Amino acid sequence: MNKSILFLLSILIVAVLALAGCGNDAKNDAKNNANGEASDKALVYATSKDINDMNPHLYAGSIPAQGMVFESLVENTKDGIKPSLAESWDISEDGKTYTFHLRQGVVFHDGAPFDAEAAKLNIDAVQANASKHAWIKLSTKIVSVDVVDTYTIKLALSEPYYPTLLELAMTRPYAFLSPRDFKNGGTKDGVIGYHGTGPYQLAEHQAEQYATFTSNEHYWNGAPKIKRITAKVLPAGETTFLALQKGEVNFIFTDDRGADSIDVASMTQLTDSGDYRLVRSEPMNTKMLAANSGSANSPIRERAVREAIWYSVDRETIGRDIFGGTEKPADALFSPNVNYADIELPKRAYDPEKAATMLTDAGWIAGKDGEVRTKNGVKLNLKLYYDANSPSQKTQAEFIQSTVGEIGVGLALVGEASASIASRRASGDYDLLFNQTWGLAYDPLSTIAAFTSEAAYLHTTEGMANAQDLYAKIDAVTVSADETARRSLYGEILKSVHDEAVFIPLTHGNVTVVAPRDLQGIAFKQTQYELPFEQMYFE
Repeated sequence: MNKSILFLLSILIVAVLALAGCGNDAKNDAKNNANGEASDKALVYATSKDINDMNPHLYAGSIPAQGMVFESLVENTKDGIKPSLAESWDISEDGKTYTFHLRQGVVFHDGAPFDAEAAKLNIDAVQANASKHAWIKLSTKIVSVDVVDTYTIKLALSEPYYPTLLELAMTRPYAFLSPRDFKNGGTKDGVIGYHGTGPYQLAEHQAEQYATFTSNEHYWNGAPKIKRITAKVLPAGETTFLALQKGEVNFIFTDDRGADSIDVASMTQLTDSGDYRLVRSEPMNTKMLAANSGSANSPIRERAVREAIWYSVDRETIGRDIFGGTEKPADALFSPNVNYADIELPKRAYDPEKAATMLTDAGWIAGKDGEVRTKNGVKLNLKLYYDANSPSQKTQAEFIQSTVGEIGVGLALVGEASASIASRRASGDYDLLFNQTWGLAYDPLSTIAAFTSEAAYLHTTEGMANAQDLYAKIDAVTVSADETARRSLYGEILKSVHDEAVFIPLTHGNVTVVAPRDLQGIAFKQTQYELPFEQMYFE
């Protein structure tokens, strides 16, 4: 055996041992250490995707991971907007100037001070990449950021914008990164590190394998009790289920795409074993199908086709059988507990006969023996894109394929990575795709604002008969200072997209956690995208 072959074999052996070590470390993290100190236990959670680029001013990174590392000026809570890196703030009478008084003594993970200059550099870095952030309307309103003194900044807007604090509270992009990590004086071209001010800091990252976060012992709000958290990349489904059974991971939760990594039956089996417990949040979002009304060549551009699909989706069965009764059927884009969404809208209950009649009335001729309908020589064939890493989306897709097939709609199913589906949504290369609303903390504004964004739902809404009127009302509601007028505008916006059936609701989703029995402090934020890991501890 020659030297080069021996060299290659030695590298292979080292790599295998390293991977095995990672698996053993994860297993050890999931159990008590030798001296039995519960505080030394660690969390190892399964995730179907890598943490990727953690730059908080861009969108490739894992939101739960970014939420551990980075913080914003304010936090959105169940009781409203509360202080975070800003201890307090003042709003001018005309609503155009926000003055933030920053928390003193806070440092980034690399030791750099968090002060007014650092805050200004971060907000300016976001604004320097404004086209990337067009979906968040605040980015179009900020005129300047000025340093008043060491711990005070002043944010000037072009006009009053009532959701300012709400959008500043989001996980990204207005989160704070050490200026030492900037590249070329900013962040739009990438960053050289990921040092935030949050309760955890990134300690190690092996791409597509795992990422380890350690506690920030100098955290301004007190060091977390759990000292190490590992995000282990595993395929959703059977692989993750077996890893939980073996103790290689000990924590899973609904990811930032609204997908669970194992199905309800597997969750039940784990909880029945006595080693795990299941915790669910209140309804956080609405899972739905986004229909591309702007498609020039697809039958989905027709309102009658979209309505017929809505009537042919059995949401009761999806909630009861696919989600084991854990998710409730959705009749509209938002649940009534969302601000401004408690309005009366006509319900489209499961009614395949009505769906078939609608298609016939619209000129779609039924074929023989279950053949796909046709109209002017065009077949009623559509494609539905779903997240290949979501077992529940795949099951729902297959069920929907069956029910719409009964009314003469040919539905091809395509499973892809979540990033690919996001790209399709942005480019308009889809008929139907699974998606979800932004969630309780952000809605209805954030989802509605995305109706006009090419990166989000512009292709979903632009084919509506009254699209331009819709966009004008969205612009108006964001600057409305009158509560009565604002409520009226939201009602008209929601009625418009409901009537046009561009968002076909499925169920109201929540965040699900499967955790060790002895893990305490499990709670939820007013967002479906991250968890307060810093509040958790082992008994």
